[in-house]
Amino acid sequence: MYDVVIIGGGIVGSSVAYYLSKYQLKTVLLEADNDISNGTTKANSAIIHAGYDPEEGTLMAFHNVRGARLAKELCAKLDVPYKQCGAMVIGFDEDDEKMVHTLYERGLANGVEGLEILDGKTVQKLEPCVSDKVTCALLAKTSAIVSPWEYALALAETAVRNGVEVKLNNRVTAISRNGEAFTVTTVKGKYECRYIINCAGLYADKVHQMIGEKEFKIIPSRGQYYLLDKAEGRRVSRTVFQCPTKDGKGVLVSPTVHGNLIVGPDAEDNDDFSVATTTEGLNFVRNASKKSIPTVDFRENIRNFAGVRAKSDRPDFILEESRSVKNFYNIAGIKSPGLSSAPSLALEAVQWLRSKGEQLKEKDNFIDERKRIRFKELSGEEKQELIRKEPAYGRVICRCETITEGEILNALRTPIPAVSIDGVKRRCNAGMGRCQGGFCSERVAEILMKELHLDGLEVLQDKEGSNVLVDYSKGGSSNV
Repeated sequence: MYDVVIIGGGIVGSSVAYYLSKYQLKTVLLEADNDISNGTTKANSAIIHAGYDPEEGTLMAFHNVRGARLAKELCAKLDVPYKQCGAMVIGFDEDDEKMVHTLYERGLANGVEGLEILDGKTVQKLEPCVSDKVTCALLAKTSAIVSPWEYALALAETAVRNGVEVKLNNRVTAISRNGEAFTVTTVKGKYECRYIINCAGLYADKVHQMIGEKEFKIIPSRGQYYLLDKAEGRRVSRTVFQCPTKDGKGVLVSPTVHGNLIVGPDAEDNDDFSVATTTEGLNFVRNASKKSIPTVDFRENIRNFAGVRAKSDRPDFILEESRSVKNFYNIAGIKSPGLSSAPSLALEAVQWLRSKGEQLKEKDNFIDERKRIRFKELSGEEKQELIRKEPAYGRVICRCETITEGEILNALRTPIPAVSIDGVKRRCNAGMGRCQGGFCSERVAEILMKELHLDGLEVLQDKEGSNVLVDYSKGGSSNV
């Protein structure tokens, strides 16, 4: 019998697992996919928002601001790439100037620090590539960028090191109740527990309705992006937004923590949950971005991708005990600023358990740190010493990102080890460079085969079914 079952291993579920791992609880996280952070968390703008956008008094406003502060602390402790580069919301006319002032006042009311209103000339001095038609901007100094999948993995791995169980490939198929105990049935087995925390993202409404009444609806919204080579990475030094509309924060242009430039997204309701990109969507992103930064060189594009956000039929986050099922807690409809808010939302789940009468006892030996080896960031002497101890660090596998065999082996030996080529990429950045794995994927696959004792036909690109090799003589088919 578990005390708590967490359903969903994105940034929210991983945050809940991290905070619950501080206490003497028996906790398990169930994830439908074969890896943590393999849904919305891995395909978004990677922004830790300052908190000026949500309306005062909303859950979004409170949790954005508190979550952003926590994110900075967590990324430092858990060795997650993070940079407080700041952000600008730029305006072009009188209506935009009114919105900039509205956002400024809203940010002050929400408790955001470091806000300034700039005129067009000052914007040009700070960001020379911004359009010369800009008349004003809101500068938010506390806005940051992060590696979202590494953030979620760091939280989940730390939770595992502190006793939380993570069960991958465990899609929930049914939930029932017998007295005070739940039985959560997955494709792999059954898990009994006293409390359920629903962090299932795009599927949160369906998971809730496995046992409860219909209380909310999730509306998938697809956003498409360009990821540009590091040659464009210095086009801007801050995240540059246009003024928000009813559809969201609009198309942004931003540096990434890995030195690239990201441009996007659009917003399109998407009932089939598709993460396919479209010519229409990408053209919209490209044209819209040129209003902000006319000189972006899209010839340097190295990848297009799409993510699906979990909007709901409510205007705010859903953060509450189910109205129809006692001891079932929903954290749902976590659209932007969800990445920013995640740790703060997790703290609410902890507080909810306390409100149910749970006397949460902290662990004496809680592990609250994590360190990764990034070979290319070491000094020459440090590199030589490491290679003497571990020769695998002397073999560079990914030349674009200078990722060594030692780092790839580490990715296969973490508390939540990679099981696919993209799983390795998310942990150590192999294949994230200009060639997007064109030269190193084969080498990564060979390491996977050796370390995980796989046949070549069993190697996955990413999710289950994405086999990179198929034996058609045996009737095989590929989903790649």
